[in-house]
Amino acid sequence: MVNDYEKVKVIVDKYGGNHDSVIAILQDVQSEYHYLPEHTLRAVASQLGLPLIQVCGVATFFKAFSLKPRGEHTVTICLGTACHVRGAPAVLDEARRQLGIEPGNTTDDMRFTLETVNCLGACALGPILVVDGEYHGQMSPGKVKKVLNKFKKTPGDKRHEELEVSS
Repeated sequence: MVNDYEKVKVIVDKYGGNHDSVIAILQDVQSEYHYLPEHTLRAVASQLGLPLIQVCGVATFFKAFSLKPRGEHTVTICLGTACHVRGAPAVLDEARRQLGIEPGNTTDDMRFTLETVNCLGACALGPILVVDGEYHGQMSPGKVKKVLNKFKKTPGDKRHEELEVSS
């Protein structure tokens, strides 16, 4: 945990130790760990000279922050009205099947977290599947596997590269 304390210190120092930057600091900590572990929240509070309850209050107020481990890749499916009527429930079912998890959960290998939202504000593109902020519009169950396979690859996995070239 000493190493983690130092990682957090580098992030806090990046913002000049300014307690007004707590949101940006927590965003950077979450980018590093894919969630906000308790010990990092304690380190942020300590280094900023803020009560832990204040830092935890920020971390729990914003939906963008997670207190439980999240995957390397976040898969988000819009279930808003426009996406719903265009087939989003079937897209979600296929994503569940491909990843083997329910919304709000993370795969055992920590590669993927699946979540749903009520609207992404891109209704004309619905149904929409988003992976790590990359929008994939007019999604269908048949396209889900192809999109997810791009993110399932491990670096240097030649087998997947060969499959894509021959496809």
